[in-house]
Amino acid sequence: MVDQGKLFIGASRNPDDTLAKAQYLALKFANRHGLVTGATGTGKTVTLQVLAEGFSEAGVPVFCSDIKGDLSGIAALGEPKDFLLKRAEEIAFSDYDNAAFPVIFWDLYGEKGHRVRSTVAEMGPLLLARLMDASEAQEGVLNIAFKIADEGGLPLMDLKDLQALLSYMAEQASEISARFGFVSKASIGSLQRGLLVLEQQGAQQFFGEPALRIEDIMRVAPDGRGVVSVLAADRLMMNPRLYATFLLWLLSELFEELPEVGDPEKPRLVFFFDEAHLLFSEAPKVLLERVEQVVRLIRSKGVGVYFITQNPLDVPETVLAQLGNRVQHALRAYTPREQKAVKTAAETFRANPDFSTAEVITTLGTGEALVSTLEDKGAPSIVARTLIRPPSARIGPLTDTERAAVLGKSPVAGLYDEDLDRESAFEILAARAGKATRSGSATGEEAPAKDESAASRWKLPGFDTGDEQPDRRTPPARRGGSQRETIIEAAMKSAARSVASQVGRALVRGILGSLKR
Repeated sequence: MVDQGKLFIGASRNPDDTLAKAQYLALKFANRHGLVTGATGTGKTVTLQVLAEGFSEAGVPVFCSDIKGDLSGIAALGEPKDFLLKRAEEIAFSDYDNAAFPVIFWDLYGEKGHRVRSTVAEMGPLLLARLMDASEAQEGVLNIAFKIADEGGLPLMDLKDLQALLSYMAEQASEISARFGFVSKASIGSLQRGLLVLEQQGAQQFFGEPALRIEDIMRVAPDGRGVVSVLAADRLMMNPRLYATFLLWLLSELFEELPEVGDPEKPRLVFFFDEAHLLFSEAPKVLLERVEQVVRLIRSKGVGVYFITQNPLDVPETVLAQLGNRVQHALRAYTPREQKAVKTAAETFRANPDFSTAEVITTLGTGEALVSTLEDKGAPSIVARTLIRPPSARIGPLTDTERAAVLGKSPVAGLYDEDLDRESAFEILAARAGKATRSGSATGEEAPAKDESAASRWKLPGFDTGDEQPDRRTPPARRGGSQRETIIEAAMKSAARSVASQVGRALVRGILGSLKR
């Protein structure tokens, strides 16, 4: 599968159906990103598996989502079925053999894999607004909420932390509006209802600790093969917005945490974004601009991003132009939009004088594709009609027993299975409210007016001029806690490096609004 720095994809065919030449993907150009498209049932999932196997064999870690459960079979030994042996013979794949690959299963719900979590602070206001389908005004309120949390020493770990902070903002709307601009209680109420919807959809299971450590999806097995991280997404796909937002968050985390490496001989990680249309569908312009920026810049971090979708029109032109490695399975061309998609796909390839690309796209068989990869000095190869090689691992899902066995031997077993609930914004605000209430009871004073009562219960130290500075002590880690830096620790280190006179006064947020550690 790997030959002198190249992954074997399949073999191209001449117009008379005779074998032409082998088609490869050069590892040194694999971080230039890619695109796999085609109609349902044309072989996109098998192509994804073939690429994942090749990268793993080359020692490159892989992250991919398993939409239907079929991709889980990559962890099991393949079976020498007749149609697979026939395909190997057709493309002269003499080294074809069956194999199983090192796999770690992940699942936001913790049912079919290890739990995956992020904190609200790491998600950031932009992605959170996208997840909640917030309006521009509501997104502005979220940005103010994150600013208040940063300045007030209020770690936002889970949804109840954000709910508590929004309640504070509703009671202090006038004071906050005077400092940051108008904050309407209606917008806050809409956000609170949005959080309730997220909880009902199960999104609260994603927010919390221990948060996913990037190094755990970039593992290499003892035998030198890259570990394939497979996200169980069959249930997650019932909430498409959460699915797309989670993958985009993970992509932004990779961008923010990994150092620059230029153009390595092979990628540090390959990231497959299946059902990519969900990322771009109805996304606001600012988010599309950020996605384009991340895709363009993450290449220098040694990460290759491969989008998988049915229609090339699903991907904006600005992103499409950055995808140098292309695998195009069959498309249908019955409606005007489908005909436009075929025309668009054909125009993105370097023409082959032996056939009409647009005509061939509609006649490709299952497991057959048009392939063009980067070669020489990064120029795309002439498009070739290619029979995709058969996978070495199983085609199809694992049984529950087989999946449990893989989870039991996982290198991250036990690291993410228990929830942690550190002291964060919810507990801090509740403690301050309780302290104010006890103080008023002890003095025997009359209860102040409604607005003053709210200020007494919720007021943040340092919010007004002349108050004491915010308490920025890091909440103590509970026994068995994550080794990951807490939000406040990261803030203090970042600020200390940049502005020594203002230690802890602000957090630096990355391109997509998450914390830059």
